[in-house]
Amino acid sequence: MTADHDSIAGSTAEPRWLDDEQQQAWRSFLLGTTLLLDRLDEDLRRDHGLAVVEYEILVRLSEAGGQLRMAKLAAALAHSRSRVTHTVKRMEAADLVVRAESPEDGRGVTCQLTKNGVAMLETAAPSHVETVRQSLVDLVEPADLVALGRVMDAVCDHLIADHPERELR
Repeated sequence: MTADHDSIAGSTAEPRWLDDEQQQAWRSFLLGTTLLLDRLDEDLRRDHGLAVVEYEILVRLSEAGGQLRMAKLAAALAHSRSRVTHTVKRMEAADLVVRAESPEDGRGVTCQLTKNGVAMLETAAPSHVETVRQSLVDLVEPADLVALGRVMDAVCDHLIADHPERELR
C-alpha cells in the first residue's frame, strides 16, 4: 500500500486480506452476477428488444401503480438520475413510458407507463421469469436461495445506510 493510499483510506493498518475460501466465494459472486445479468439482458434484448434496466423500469412503474417520480425511480434502481433520464428517453421513443409534470406539486417529473409499456411488460415477464428460474432459482436448494436473499439484504441495508437518499425497497 502506498502512502497516498494510506491517507485516502485514513488508516495505515494492514489490510484484512480474504482467506482462500472467502476469495473463492467473492470471485464466484463477481463472475456469477456478471454472467447472470448478461444472460438476463441477452434474453430480454433478443426476445423483446429490451435492456434489463428497461425491463426493471417497467416492473418498478407497474408495482407503483403505473407511475413514479423520476428521482424516486432512480433511487429505486440505484442508478444516477442522469442515467435513468437517458434510459427513459429511449423508452419514450419506443412509446413504453411518458414523462409528465408531477400531479402532486407540478415541480417534479413523473415517469408513467403507457399502454404499450404495460403490454410489453405482460409479454416479456413470462420469458424473463423463466430465464431467472433456469439461470438461478432452479439451480440451488430453496434454503440456499433464502440464504442468498438474506446476504443481499444485509449488503443492501449496509450500503443504503451510507446513502440514505436511496429508497430501494
